[in-house]
Amino acid sequence: MLQGLQDLGSAYLSFMNPLTLLYGLGGAFVGIVMGILPGLSATLAIALLTTLTIKLQANDAILVLICSYVGALYGGSRTAILLNIPGTAANAASCADGHALALQGQAGRAIGIATSGAFVSTLIGVLCLALFTPLLSEVALQFGAFEFFWLALFGVTISGSIVGGDPLKGWLMGLLGLFLAQVGQESLYAFDRFTFGWDELSGGIALIPALVGAFGLAEVLTTLADPIERRIVDLKDSVLPRWREVIQYKWTVLRSGVIGVMTGLLPGVGEDAGAWMSYAAAKAVSKEKEQFGKGSIDGLMAAETGDMSSIPGHIIPCLALGIPGSAPSAVLMAAMIIHGVQPGPMLMIQHPHFIYHVVAMTTLASITILLFGLFGVRPLLHILKVRRGILMPIVFLLCTVGAFATASRLFDIYAMLFIGVGAYFLRRRGYEMAPLVLGLVLGPLLDKSLRRGLVLSDGTIGPFFTRPIAMVFAAVTIFTILLYVPPFKRAVVGVRTAIGDAVRGMFARRA
Repeated sequence: MLQGLQDLGSAYLSFMNPLTLLYGLGGAFVGIVMGILPGLSATLAIALLTTLTIKLQANDAILVLICSYVGALYGGSRTAILLNIPGTAANAASCADGHALALQGQAGRAIGIATSGAFVSTLIGVLCLALFTPLLSEVALQFGAFEFFWLALFGVTISGSIVGGDPLKGWLMGLLGLFLAQVGQESLYAFDRFTFGWDELSGGIALIPALVGAFGLAEVLTTLADPIERRIVDLKDSVLPRWREVIQYKWTVLRSGVIGVMTGLLPGVGEDAGAWMSYAAAKAVSKEKEQFGKGSIDGLMAAETGDMSSIPGHIIPCLALGIPGSAPSAVLMAAMIIHGVQPGPMLMIQHPHFIYHVVAMTTLASITILLFGLFGVRPLLHILKVRRGILMPIVFLLCTVGAFATASRLFDIYAMLFIGVGAYFLRRRGYEMAPLVLGLVLGPLLDKSLRRGLVLSDGTIGPFFTRPIAMVFAAVTIFTILLYVPPFKRAVVGVRTAIGDAVRGMFARRA
């Protein structure tokens, strides 16, 4: 306990120098800009900055990426409030009440509420990150090949079933990601798979070009294809938050912060789930339900608190298990690997102080968004006046440079273009890219774990189902899939209803 506090204090002190603080401010600024611009995302911000921070020290590079992650999700609330367009998917829940307040002449007040909620909830998530990641890492040391196989499969399954409205489309994209991860030489015997005699494919499809294509180029094409231009609501009142409102809604902040962290722990759920679940929970217990959707402070506070606190929640399984919780954390995990830090159960052994450095980085990120949120609102809003016809070609150029910069392969640019154009058409058909990302990231882990497990068990699949932890993950994964089979779902609902009626009847008889 004392050693952990000492390591955490040392981590905070290590970031108290001008250059490191400048990196943090720069990362947060770029993230906020990307979040403010509709069509750009936290994933794109991290993917592009990963290519630009290759030459930095690992701690400095990851600090820039975490600050940009937090900044992008916070910046998306600006367009949600002023344009009724969520800057990122996680800010969609903020549109109704935030834009309603803006139309009432309270845009500054709404931004102040979003800023205070984002700051406090990120600190709640940081506390959970510091407490739970080392504990989860200790548990993860008990995992073997059998457990990691089911953990990777569960990550793809849960992402496909929760992201988007159609679970079948989500699972198809997850399987496509798993397939793309198998292209190239496999890791045990260097045997070419699915290369079709093309030597360039022997090196596989690199993660960064694939991510830049799926999220960067696809979003550029989607934005340019959208003819709608929205008018910005004027910002006339003060953005300084009324702290008595934060205190008044303290239970909303605390409840939404916990919900955001808990949803962040689920692989592939996404920050938007934390926002919507927090919003629904606030509405369920609020005394002003009729105000939700019409300018409710409670609703806006819940939405912004839920999505921002999910960021540390996504980082927890990324560090402790090597399973990214969302698309941005998947890119963040790839960046950690590029900089020589392998997330997963061995992290506490190989890099025992790194978790505390991440806690310090996330704390610094929350402070930077508070500074920009209170003192940099009006200058940042000028970015929204840049025409898309000028901005999107610049983003496309950055995507091209980013795809090439990681390995200096011309093939990576072709891969980015191919995946980006394909992702654009898939998105128009309602297919989400987050399951694809999870499949790409978890594919190598699933493949290696399956084959190592079969080697250890002499080719039998029994241990995949009989080892205690593997058995739990197998049951949960299979149960999650069966829930989308109508007869099984009806049976589960019937059993749950019968148990609920029996419990209520028992308490009624006692009363």
